[in-house]
Amino acid sequence: MTRNRYYSGPVTDHFDGECFTSPIPTPDKSLREVLRWSWTAQRERWPDSVAITPAVPNPREQETRITVVGHATLLIQSGGVNMLTDPLFSERASPFSFAGPRRVSPPGVRFEDLPKIDIVLLSHNHYDHLDVATLKKLVARDDPRIITPLGNDTIVRKACPRARTEAGDWWSEHWLGKDMATAIVPAQHWSARGLRDRRHALWCGFMLRLRDGLVYFAGDTAYGDGGIFRDLRARFGEPDLALLPIGAYRPRWFMGPQHTDPDETVQIMQDLGARRALGIHWGVFPLSDEGRDTPREDLARALNARAIPQERFPAAEPGSAWDLLLAGDGGTRSA
Repeated sequence: MTRNRYYSGPVTDHFDGECFTSPIPTPDKSLREVLRWSWTAQRERWPDSVAITPAVPNPREQETRITVVGHATLLIQSGGVNMLTDPLFSERASPFSFAGPRRVSPPGVRFEDLPKIDIVLLSHNHYDHLDVATLKKLVARDDPRIITPLGNDTIVRKACPRARTEAGDWWSEHWLGKDMATAIVPAQHWSARGLRDRRHALWCGFMLRLRDGLVYFAGDTAYGDGGIFRDLRARFGEPDLALLPIGAYRPRWFMGPQHTDPDETVQIMQDLGARRALGIHWGVFPLSDEGRDTPREDLARALNARAIPQERFPAAEPGSAWDLLLAGDGGTRSA
């Protein structure tokens, strides 16, 4: 048995003493499968750049506001607390500064325009979610609490010894301030930073009970049998807003066990009973075979097939801001 590099703890239903596993265990991708994808890829063309208008958020918000930085990075402001999910401001989603997927749109909030960050919610250790360079800058500037699932705290502290990490297992709850809290919740995914640490750190989503509503941030996840999302609904109730990934899903034979496609993501929204959703994790880094705008187009088709109004689940562009409304239809609106 290979010694776990990041975590040592008791055996559970999703940790065998060496590696973590998803609610529905799936085989790891082999080198042969990776090479097969590389040799047979039919990648749609991406633009070299996409122009956006960056937002300049207020220093604090009492009512919940979500500003899209891009990919899985979101500024969540609620009850006077500023939270940042999976912060990535680097030019590439890669272990290297000179190679790997390069962003085609700048961050929807410039780093220097970020308000002071109180809490980072870090879902897992893939390079498009755990970016050491960004975390170093945040720790040096703001000294935020970093809430993350088991094992990821080791990675963060190695890079940022000063970092204030709080690691938890699935279902652990963490105080966010005042009457607000988040739970680390299961996801159907995996983890690795290199060739010898596959599934040595846990992965998750977050369910946030905020000042004025319930918000679910999925991180990265596959659909599986949908049991995860129905269980979340039973445990926490129906979210007012679900932040759901819609990109990095082709080819399905390779991506299906780890990422949802837009049709499955709409099914997650329905399984959760979410009033509204925002499509994230798309349009910034070319990570798979679909084109830059394909996730938005496929999402529109999936919503039409279920007769769901498009405004209930838009694909969120970097720089857009959304307010959580509990009055009226309980939805979101672009700011």
